[in-house]
Amino acid sequence: MANPNDPTLRSWIDIPPTSDFPIQNLPFGVFETLERGTRLGVAIGEYVLDLYAVAQFGLFEDLELGSKMPKVFRRRSLNQFIALGRPVWRAVRQRVSELLRHDSTALRSDEVMRACLLRQSEVEMLRPVKPGNYTDFYSSIEHATNVGTMFRDPNNALLPNWRHIPIGYHGRASSIVVSGTPIRRPNGQRKAPDADAPTFGPSQQLDFELEVAFVGGRATELGSSVPIQYAEDHIFGLVLFNDWSARDIQSWEYVPLGPFLGKSFGSSISPWVVTLDALEPFRTAGPVQEPEPLLYLRQLDAHNFDINLEVAIQPENAPQTVVSRSNFRHMYWRMAQQLTHQTSNGCNLQVGDLYASGTISGPTPDSLGSMLELAWKGTRPIPLADGSERTFLLDGDTVIMRGFAKKDGVRVGFGEVSGMILPAVQ
Repeated sequence: MANPNDPTLRSWIDIPPTSDFPIQNLPFGVFETLERGTRLGVAIGEYVLDLYAVAQFGLFEDLELGSKMPKVFRRRSLNQFIALGRPVWRAVRQRVSELLRHDSTALRSDEVMRACLLRQSEVEMLRPVKPGNYTDFYSSIEHATNVGTMFRDPNNALLPNWRHIPIGYHGRASSIVVSGTPIRRPNGQRKAPDADAPTFGPSQQLDFELEVAFVGGRATELGSSVPIQYAEDHIFGLVLFNDWSARDIQSWEYVPLGPFLGKSFGSSISPWVVTLDALEPFRTAGPVQEPEPLLYLRQLDAHNFDINLEVAIQPENAPQTVVSRSNFRHMYWRMAQQLTHQTSNGCNLQVGDLYASGTISGPTPDSLGSMLELAWKGTRPIPLADGSERTFLLDGDTVIMRGFAKKDGVRVGFGEVSGMILPAVQ
């Protein structure tokens, strides 16, 4: 059985070399058309492979749980497919890889191709999972240091617990939306540093946060925990994630209990979930963790991933400007550590839960993952291609995030996550 990550694999579908979706990727998503309704699909080049149509031709019947395949492929989320378990995810990805290889003929008749392949431009992509729960972490040491420098003590930027524990908070799952969904500027309380009392109105410091989120793949019982060596078995895959943030609302409300309305008005995710299996070739070592974590959080080997990330801002009717280029490998706290810590108190997990990394900032000025850092709390305006400047985001701005990993001539990408800012409701 051929390895679906083999860099020498080729598809009979013509795939541009710059595509995020070669045969070595095969991410899962949910699409909709008027004729077909809602179905699960796999991205391949510029196309979507309709998994329900493939199942109708009997091409999954010999797989374990194959009889259940047609039903799970006509859902509005990946949750039920994910719940079938890791052996099924792998078997389906393996079979899809076999069907799409250059020497396979099973899908290549006119009738089958018409039934199974659609152009991505012809479908509407939906939110890929229905998260019952959402956790946002704070796992970039560069980001945490920058924020601590701006708002606390430049000589003692990290709080005492930061190097010992993956810090996070439970966010709002209901306001997580798929790429392309507009985001309404939030209203809220904010207080200027020299003001005696707060005021209420539209946020004046709307920001993005460049993040990557992983999708939970297994449920656990209340009161149980996930040991660190098994944590990655509970991860289905990764998406790009924009955790929109209203900094002025956030800074006024976050003491004493942390993020609330400055975060919950919207978060955007990319429509394609890149499986952890597809990212296996891109493993890399992360930052050295000092002091060594407590025993339950210790990991050996490489558990970070070399994923290039970028953020662009596009004003309305104007060209876009890339304002940040970073990498997921910079994360201090790793996904497995985040998940294990999440369950260490007995918190139960559910399939489809989302776990965001927190803002991903690198060590250089052009690798910072938020406007708060790039414009350094509004003191260093960022120039855009149309001649304008930004310290925070304006109405009509669209923020676009992209990500891809590349090695041995193979590019495994995420597509993009984007959202336009609409004016606040007055």
